[in-house]
Amino acid sequence: MEDLVVVGAGPYGLSVGAHAAAAGLAVRVLGRPMASWRDHMPAGMYLKSEPWASDLSDPAGRHTLAAYCAGHGLPAEHGRPIPIGAFSDYGLWFARQAGPPVEELTVTSVTPYGSGFRVGTAEGEVLLARTVALAVGVMPFVHLPRALRGLPEGHVSHSSGHRDLGKFRDRDVTVVGAGQAALETAALLAELGARPRLVARAGQLRWNTLPHPLDRPLLRTLRTPHSGLGTGWRSWVWAELPWAVRRLPAATRERIAATALGPAGAWWLRERFEDRVPVLLGHRLHRAAALGGDRTRLGLTAADGTSVVVDTGHVIAATGFHPDLDRLRLLDAGLRAGLRRVGTTRSPELSARFESSYPGLFFAGLLTAPSFGPSMRFVHGAGFSAGRLVAGVRRRLGAGGRLPDSAGTGADPADLGTGTGHPKSFTR
Repeated sequence: MEDLVVVGAGPYGLSVGAHAAAAGLAVRVLGRPMASWRDHMPAGMYLKSEPWASDLSDPAGRHTLAAYCAGHGLPAEHGRPIPIGAFSDYGLWFARQAGPPVEELTVTSVTPYGSGFRVGTAEGEVLLARTVALAVGVMPFVHLPRALRGLPEGHVSHSSGHRDLGKFRDRDVTVVGAGQAALETAALLAELGARPRLVARAGQLRWNTLPHPLDRPLLRTLRTPHSGLGTGWRSWVWAELPWAVRRLPAATRERIAATALGPAGAWWLRERFEDRVPVLLGHRLHRAAALGGDRTRLGLTAADGTSVVVDTGHVIAATGFHPDLDRLRLLDAGLRAGLRRVGTTRSPELSARFESSYPGLFFAGLLTAPSFGPSMRFVHGAGFSAGRLVAGVRRRLGAGGRLPDSAGTGADPADLGTGTGHPKSFTR
């Protein structure tokens, strides 16, 4: 019987595992380390956040991105972007150095079992856990605009579906979106010999400005403080005070999660994008149809109401990720349906220690943004989350939320059924 099973091995899962191991918990971390970074981002991309704001979290604070870069002869300088490949390698190094060994098992089910959980895997291994932390990353929550969902395979893809954009060389590609993923995907396509265009409903593109130096006069620092999510007091609050965000009314948190830190391109990308990628701004996508061959026709509506038709060779939707518990199919349906949610969102309402309304079930990462704010959408949020979540696990275990080991029940975990427990209402 494990004290904690962490499902997911990205920045949040690895950070939770490191804190749990340091706390002396019997913890197992399951998943492919840094999977979304290694498997779902095109070669040539860069990390948008500053190196000092991109650390995974361990209790001693020793295993930083700067420490990794220093030991591998790589620069980690303010105002100098880090390649995605280097950041992925940093995550793998962190996994080896800071936490328990990651087991590359694919979790297929998390079901109630007594006062704990049964965790099933595609590989056939079954684990019993007193508590579970779901740090599943963003991939379960890929968002595709409704108009594109009916297109046949080969006509449309999500920006997270490509490791190599070189296959689009000499092809006409339409990228939908206005955020960093859309802008960088379009720029890379142009650099690789494709013919990209960008379509966005936004009336104009937003670009982040060159970051202020870290060493500045005190008055300038007070006017526009640095934070892990950018400069300025609003960004500082989102980055440094997630606990305060959680105390706001649900409707306010819901609005913040939906609107704060909206789409924008990195300052270092602007020169690579402008004058190389044609754009259709202020255009809403309302229909899409597959034509003969591999061509796709998009129906757009301009800001003045006129209709515009675009024929293209492929559509890449760089339209982000929408947190949605109902898409988390590995979680028992009855348990999932019974979880309290934040306002009208499809995200779980969480305690100050990231525990859901089902005792012993914890969340980390994107699904926690409506509870703690926009920093949970970024690597920076792992530093706030990991220690508090593990403190919540220890509190739950100390409160008696324990399940006898399989040896005490006479059951072999491999012979356990699917689990029949369902959530019960409770108060903390």
